[in-house]
Amino acid sequence: MMGPETAKSFALSGLRTLSNLKLYRYASQFKHRGHNKALQKEVFGLTFQNPVGLSAGIDQNGDYYDVLSDFGFGFIEIGSLTAAEDKGYQKPRIFRLSKDKAFISRTGIPNKGVRHAIENLQNISKRNIIDRKKNIIVASLGQHSKVRKDAEIIQDFEKSFSLMYDFADMFTINISCYDDNNVMPLLNASSLEEIIEPLLSLRRCYERYKPIVVKVSVDVTHDELDKMLDYCRMSGVDGIIVGGFARIQGEFNTGDRKMARIGSGGLSGAPVYERTRNMVKYISEKTKNRFPIIASGGIMTPQQAAEMIEAGASLIQIHSALYYEGPSIVKKILKYLSKK
Repeated sequence: MMGPETAKSFALSGLRTLSNLKLYRYASQFKHRGHNKALQKEVFGLTFQNPVGLSAGIDQNGDYYDVLSDFGFGFIEIGSLTAAEDKGYQKPRIFRLSKDKAFISRTGIPNKGVRHAIENLQNISKRNIIDRKKNIIVASLGQHSKVRKDAEIIQDFEKSFSLMYDFADMFTINISCYDDNNVMPLLNASSLEEIIEPLLSLRRCYERYKPIVVKVSVDVTHDELDKMLDYCRMSGVDGIIVGGFARIQGEFNTGDRKMARIGSGGLSGAPVYERTRNMVKYISEKTKNRFPIIASGGIMTPQQAAEMIEAGASLIQIHSALYYEGPSIVKKILKYLSKK
């Protein structure tokens, strides 16, 4: 069986080929722009054509932003990106739990660097394949796997942010990834502040204001989350994404032997849904629904998408659902939300 990373590369390359041949645009299952005025939302000062986005981790380098937009997403998050190329951790590093509609990953942040992503976005813009005014690009920035010293981590984020500023509509600061020792190094408010403050200062130097949101894992304790929320709201951070990888816990349909063979990593997919929804609801109640939340963990069905919005999310993102349910899941979610 083809591994998850190879399968993803094969599928995306196939879409690119069809796009270049101008064939897939005539296929109804792919051609769905997702433009429905009833679903338009104003969040962060931006107009989203609909509230359903693609989470980071699929279009890691901005190579496929144009073809993925045609699935109907209201926004697409590329990356996560680092200032220099990052090959990530040793393969195999993504493991499919098909019976649970989930993945266990210990990838790090494999990407070709922020300059490569910029080149891709420029090329797409030149080809005029998509209407940039209606497709919002979110650039996710993360910590390079080889960078561990605090000062170097901060410099890495600053460099990525400043290089990418003119090419994205908003930014995600991703502090939700486990390292190769299965530790999430950026899991507290003080570490977050050290990274965010220089970026907020840099943003003041630009003429155009672009939103900055922080992506946190469902593993953050309520005490630490409260501190993060207080800091974000006071400092000028525009919102929060709940999602990313989570600790492996709970019961699984996947056999114990397979789970033991896979070992450690971050969990994503269906088993994370309840933990994500609970955190979204907690943040919404804590902030009296005045701090925008993007829900990005475990959403696999149209009903779950609606439930996450009802819990307090302004926008949602999908990732694992695209693998397990196929591209039509976007159209199904939008249709369900329209009826709701």
